[in-house]
Amino acid sequence: MTRKYFGTDGIRGRVGEMPITPEFVMHLGYSAGKVLASSNWHLSKGERPAVLIGKDTRISGYMLESALQAGLSAAGVDVLLSGPIPTPAVAYLTRALRLQAGIVISASHNPFEDNGIKFFSAAGSKLPDATEREIEAGLKAPISSMPSAKLGKARRVDDARGRYIEFCKSTFPNHLDLRGLRIVVDCAHGATYQIAGHVLHELGADVVAIGTQPNGLNINYECGATHSAAVQEAVKRHQADIGIALDGDGDRVVMVDQKSALYDGDRLIYIIARHRQQNGLLKGGVAGTLMTNLAIENGFRKLNIPFARANVGDRYVLELLQEKGWQLGGEGSGHIICTDKHTTGDGIISALQVLYALRDSGKSLAELARGVTLYPQQLINVKVPKGFDSHVSVAIKAAQAEAERDLDGSGRVLLRASGTEPLIRVMVEGESKRKVKHWAEKIAEVVRNTAVE
Repeated sequence: MTRKYFGTDGIRGRVGEMPITPEFVMHLGYSAGKVLASSNWHLSKGERPAVLIGKDTRISGYMLESALQAGLSAAGVDVLLSGPIPTPAVAYLTRALRLQAGIVISASHNPFEDNGIKFFSAAGSKLPDATEREIEAGLKAPISSMPSAKLGKARRVDDARGRYIEFCKSTFPNHLDLRGLRIVVDCAHGATYQIAGHVLHELGADVVAIGTQPNGLNINYECGATHSAAVQEAVKRHQADIGIALDGDGDRVVMVDQKSALYDGDRLIYIIARHRQQNGLLKGGVAGTLMTNLAIENGFRKLNIPFARANVGDRYVLELLQEKGWQLGGEGSGHIICTDKHTTGDGIISALQVLYALRDSGKSLAELARGVTLYPQQLINVKVPKGFDSHVSVAIKAAQAEAERDLDGSGRVLLRASGTEPLIRVMVEGESKRKVKHWAEKIAEVVRNTAVE
């Protein structure tokens, strides 16, 4: 059975449209609760399974939180409510509180009109595909409430933010601090707005926090990891040493140096890996994705660091890390996973790993990233009808083949369907910026024309 609703990062869509409606989300909560209740072998007699629900700052989070809570309660599952906290905080707290699952209401880096639901297992990792399929299968059955005496209860977790702040701090070496550093942190008016600044301040940094005034509508709007101009300008204005930009749910990070030069996820992973190798802390190699810049792969080759590519999506990076027994991987978008620190990608913790390299070495970001210059890379998102498959089109195949012949080994072409939106992502990368731009635009136009035929 294939998954109808779950994509690479849970269920996501426009609020008010299927599947992000209160009716569907209540049914989803009920189905998930029934699946959890049927696998509660760790519970004591009479104890109900319990689930943590966290969310970002979108206005629709209130509605979806209530719908999920109602469905879970009807299935006999207790609910713990944390309010706005980052996605990786839900993963951590689910594990720390010994709960059966964690649920995040967020559409990550998407605009406020979108929202989504993603699940974490009791171990703090993404749910296996088989469990997601089981939850989807349960959506075919109607909701039938448990007897009143067996309904789930709900309560607030008042210390959720404090617990997570301490966890983040614990991943930074005790013998180092951030004193003397002025750091701008952009919280994207999202889930980290009450957390990221406190973590950095309590480690000693002089913190300038921006993107900390959420109103339910401004999450990710011209700020955060997907709009780095805001943090770059703030670093200049405040004469800061470092800038950190997180996305709406706190699992992505990009950084800028004191000259406001941008360091994406690929370069940050390179910095962390190189520092760990120099200190004998790198276990095995590094996992990237099909989108990882070719220059990063070549840079790791020069350092004799093994490198492997997974499909795009942090869940696939994690699967590859587990398969190889490695600890570090991620994506250029800023999803970075350090499995020795956390079970999932975490923007704050990843930034702390970069800051560790900076403080330990006494070098700047530019010095730490020396030796690797990213190849020009053009990514164009083409809207297509749902279910459109670019790989079956003769015209698209021909355009891709023509581009690859012209690049002649000095670059590459990648077409892939988004796992969260009805888009075909056209990526061209190579040594020649002119060729990259030309072929990305040409292939995107072919995809656009083919999709409407």
